[in-house]
Formats: sequence, C-alpha cells, structure tokens
Amino acid sequence: MKSRRALRIFILEDQADTRTVLRMHVEKLGHTAFTAGSLSEATQEMRKNDFDILLSDIGLTDGLGWDFLQSLHFTKPVYAIAMSGVGSPEDQARSRLAGFRHHLTKPINFERLNEILEEGAAHLKAQERLKAINE
Repeated sequence: MKSRRALRIFILEDQADTRTVLRMHVEKLGHTAFTAGSLSEATQEMRKNDFDILLSDIGLTDGLGWDFLQSLHFTKPVYAIAMSGVGSPEDQARSRLAGFRHHLTKPINFERLNEILEEGAAHLKAQERLKAINE
C-alpha cells in the first residue's frame, strides 16, 4: 500500500538490521528515507536534509531519543514517532512530554506504523494549508 503523499522520513535507530528493515518498509510505501545509527550521526545528517517525519528509537548507544528530540530546533513542525522495546505507561507519557506524537513498542507493528504515517501526512498537509491561508 503506497501512501497518498510521499514523505521524507528520518529513521534514527542504532540496530542496523532494524534500521534497514524500517528503511526498506518506508521506501516500499513510496517515501524517501534518511537514516542514522547514533545521535551524533543523526545531528550531522539532519543538517544536510529536510524531512517531514522523525522515527526515533528511544534507547540509543549515545543517548536518549527523548533528549534528542527536545534538543532539536526545527524550522517547521515535525511529526515525531518514538520507538522502544518498552511500552510502559510511564515511557509513553515521557514520549508525549518530549514531543513525540506516538510511542510504538518493538517489534514494530507495520500496519500501525502505516496508519501513523498516513496520519502524519494528513497533519502535514493541514499545516501547509494553514500556512498558505496565513500568508
């Protein structure tokens, strides 16, 4: 199933196999994927590319996705999705407080991810319409 809108998705995941599977999945949906395996690599890559959605692991080898999202300064709204092996209510709440719109528990349910990506595309389209009206 291809999305109605092609998105530019940044995948931050330190497990190479998981990162590859996620990249292949979003590209199969018709999206463009950018990937990084660490916070330091992500910081460098994000300077080079514009993206619509951030799909970020929480527990990374060089820090936490929660702290990373809060440290970023975006020029436009970013639709952020957290991924973690832990899905406790506390972790889900911490993800929301950090600015993530969703908290997916690993292993990732790809049907749910697809739904969230569609939601993200609709949200971004609404943001673009609002911006056009206000200009």
